[in-house]
Amino acid sequence: MATTTNFHDVTSAEHFQSLLSEDLNRVSLINFWAPWAEPCKQMNVVVQELAKKYPQLLVIQVEAETQSDIAESFEVESVPSFVILRGHTLLGRISGADAPALTDTVAKHVQALPSVKPLSKTDREPEVISEKLETQEELNNRLRGLMAKDKVVLFMKGEPDAPRCGFSRRIVTLLRDQGVQFSYFDIFSDESVRSGLKVLNNWPTFPQLIVNGEFVGGLDIVQEMVENGELQELVTQ
Repeated sequence: MATTTNFHDVTSAEHFQSLLSEDLNRVSLINFWAPWAEPCKQMNVVVQELAKKYPQLLVIQVEAETQSDIAESFEVESVPSFVILRGHTLLGRISGADAPALTDTVAKHVQALPSVKPLSKTDREPEVISEKLETQEELNNRLRGLMAKDKVVLFMKGEPDAPRCGFSRRIVTLLRDQGVQFSYFDIFSDESVRSGLKVLNNWPTFPQLIVNGEFVGGLDIVQEMVENGELQELVTQ
């Protein structure tokens, strides 16, 4: 734990709001983390160093699953995730264990705070890299190809050895406990796949399990299939 006075572990939504409201011109770094996620442990060290380096920065640690109301209010879907604010104004978001991006973003906004000099450079917005847009038909064909690339395919948040949400972690454990061999796709690596699968499979959340090219379900359905033996039956067909 950092010993600096600008570093706080949030204990409730009320505590969180009181910290943010103390100074609406202050830049805040909110670290959404979970104790089971190895990338979070690495990034917590980075966050503590940032707290020490920038005493004017308010650093708030939020355990995402314990303080789920706060996490949901910021639409946090995975850990680690970072939100940078000035007061209640969003300055930036970073998902995943990207220490260079977090350090650069914090440095840019903290150093942009008003100082004794009245004029400062205007922060440039990050350049948007344009990508060739797929037609809906092309995307659906690509999605079906990914779904059929192996007998069992798991679309999840993160990787089996480093899942980035509790539901993905649990479904990986279920499949491994059942001895099911599977391929995986990290939906954070491709936003088109992430949004397209929700529509194609008519299922709004992840993880999503695919067997023989067909959508089976999410964690709850897979859990139920494990308990009644249907999963083993399906994957051995």
